[in-house]
Amino acid sequence: MIDAARKLALMLIGYAGLGALARPLVGSVGAILMLHRVTAFLDRPEGPNRHLSIAPHFLDALIGEMKRMGYAFVSMDEAVARLRLGDKGGRFAALTADDAYRDNLTEALPVLEKHAAPMTIYVASGLTGGDADLWWEVLDDIVEAGRPLSVAMPEGEVKLDCSTPEGRSNAFRRLSAHITTDVREEDQRAVLRRWAEMAGVDASALNRKLLMNWDEIRRCAENPLVTIGAHTVHHYNLKRLSREVALREMYRSRSMIEAELGYAPRHFAYPYGYPAAAGLRETELAREAGYLSAVTTRHGILRPEHAGNLHALPRLSVNGRYQDLAAVRAMLSGTTTLLANGGRRVVTV
Repeated sequence: MIDAARKLALMLIGYAGLGALARPLVGSVGAILMLHRVTAFLDRPEGPNRHLSIAPHFLDALIGEMKRMGYAFVSMDEAVARLRLGDKGGRFAALTADDAYRDNLTEALPVLEKHAAPMTIYVASGLTGGDADLWWEVLDDIVEAGRPLSVAMPEGEVKLDCSTPEGRSNAFRRLSAHITTDVREEDQRAVLRRWAEMAGVDASALNRKLLMNWDEIRRCAENPLVTIGAHTVHHYNLKRLSREVALREMYRSRSMIEAELGYAPRHFAYPYGYPAAAGLRETELAREAGYLSAVTTRHGILRPEHAGNLHALPRLSVNGRYQDLAAVRAMLSGTTTLLANGGRRVVTV
């Protein structure tokens, strides 16, 4: 119901032209778009992770539409430079993709080349190297296996029935909440792998299947349209870590990428990126670690004021559930920024 209502609101704003009324009030100079997967070959199109994937043809249409609207597609380096210019450089858009899914290379890159549109790919070096798991993808496989699960939760032993679509949806929701709020970040992998063993799932297989390896990331990095950024080592929620451990995740991520590529990434993305995962402390740590910019998943377009807030930049999520250009137009208008932020044009963490 919530998704349906949100989609309806986006359509009304986008198709009715209501966003044009808000644009002068918001004063947008640009936007950072957030992607994850770009593929026409999704195993479970109606699965719980479908919001993380868009089709290549929609990416193609999206870039074309935004160009017609007057947006110039730029790298994150140029996005920072344009923010510092204020409203003097014209409207711009920066494409970003989290986690370094293989389809960024095989399916997204040809679309980017068609449009000469740059993209920054944020690499979590532990996911790439196999020292961390894509837990949300593994969890989908676990519940899809259909076996009953018995899980120790704070309220006691909970038995989850995964034999029906409704049961699997409930199990995914409860296990997601449990592993991200009740389980320590450093313990999540061990807990996830116990569940995978119960379900007969190979927890390592999805990293190999879905993510680029270092050779493929090097191929991406050789393309002048691609910038490689950092996304920590283990994809931990930084706000749940001690200051020392969180800072180490930022430093080590950069040094591991530098060892593989020969240069250090200048741009950073907070894992998860919502307020419970990235706050004021984390923005200060990203600045201390030496990153030029850091992006969140907070909803919003860019204003000149963001030049003074480069380590807490908002993004617009290009969501697999709303693959409609009207939804994108609504977000770009700034109307949804005002709605999401209680009328505020800029939110600082």
